[in-house]
Amino acid sequence: MRIAVIGAGGVGGYFGGKLAHAGIDTTFIVRGATLDALRTNGLRVDSANGDFAIERVQATNDPSSVGVVDAVLVCVKAWQMRDAIANIAPMLGPDTIVVPMENGIDAPDVLRASLDERNVVGGLCAIVSFVVAPGHIRHAASEPVVMFGELDNRSSARTQALLDAFTKAGVKAEIPPDIHRSMWTKFLFITPLSGIGALTRVPVGKWRAMPEVRAIVDEMLRELIDVATARGIDLGDDAFEKTWQRYDALAPASTASLQRDVMDGKPSELDAQLGAVVKLGEAAGVATPVTRFVYHALLPQERAARE
Repeated sequence: MRIAVIGAGGVGGYFGGKLAHAGIDTTFIVRGATLDALRTNGLRVDSANGDFAIERVQATNDPSSVGVVDAVLVCVKAWQMRDAIANIAPMLGPDTIVVPMENGIDAPDVLRASLDERNVVGGLCAIVSFVVAPGHIRHAASEPVVMFGELDNRSSARTQALLDAFTKAGVKAEIPPDIHRSMWTKFLFITPLSGIGALTRVPVGKWRAMPEVRAIVDEMLRELIDVATARGIDLGDDAFEKTWQRYDALAPASTASLQRDVMDGKPSELDAQLGAVVKLGEAAGVATPVTRFVYHALLPQERAARE
């Protein structure tokens, strides 16, 4: 199987690195300092599950030189998606699958607007990881997981082939019965975690210990569940409780990538996460006042970062 990975940050560097380390034909589509680092020094991953390094990495900034691949993993930030799409088209064949692994909920729609719909599947990942330096990734916490599936939830040989590749690489992977429900479950988990973390600027272990903050998160979760329900997504009667169980089980020092970007003064996925809740709520006629407040409170920093 031939796989292309768009981006080599905390997500692409880890999951693409695991695939390459397992001997699967993997090419990173990167540029600038990351491209130089991968070509010169290879890829290094410090992981809670065991460190590994790859001395010789296939990396290029010219996707047309790669040829047709079986799968493209889109591992850039949600706000970088539209720029990344130009790198995808030269590598597509009729059966190539394009798997978005961003934190937002609308990545498949963004991809289908520019690519052939038959190439796009749903996808998500879970991992706490970040870039130490170009070509050097640290997996800090959380069991890395990937999920993907056809958007009509049918079984297919191409998704099974990718599942087999991840399994060979030692990555926990799954084709869920309903990829849309799985994506919304991830969205429900990550959005309040990101927003409250960015607003309070403390790790999850600090804010989850405060009843006042837990009450705010309660309201954000309820708003998200209401929006999902209005869009025909059944997250289950226990979605609220299960999400809190996940928060309470996180390592105390855990932070979301959006929070880290905000604290570093970088552009973040604010619009793709909290902004998307507000937008989707408006379209569905669902009020989201608490999520809206957190989103608007973070907007000045986001606008400054983008300037």
